[in-house]
Amino acid sequence: MKLKWTDSLEIALALIEKQPNQDPLLLHFTQLREWIIQLDEFDDDPAHCSERILEAIQQCWIDEH
Repeated sequence: MKLKWTDSLEIALALIEKQPNQDPLLLHFTQLREWIIQLDEFDDDPAHCSERILEAIQQCWIDEH
C-alpha cells in the first residue's frame, strides 16, 4: 500500500512501528516530515506537505500513542 500525505492515520501507525520510543509531543515538524518521506510505503510529492498535514499526522500519532 502506498501512502499519501492525506493518509494521516496510516502514516502515524507506520511511524509508531519505525520510531516506537519517540514521544510525538517532542517531535519537531522538520524531523516528522523527514521520517515520513523516508518511509518505504510513502509515495507522494514531498513538496505537497503543509503544516496542517503534519499536525494531522502528529495528532493521529498522539492518539495512537
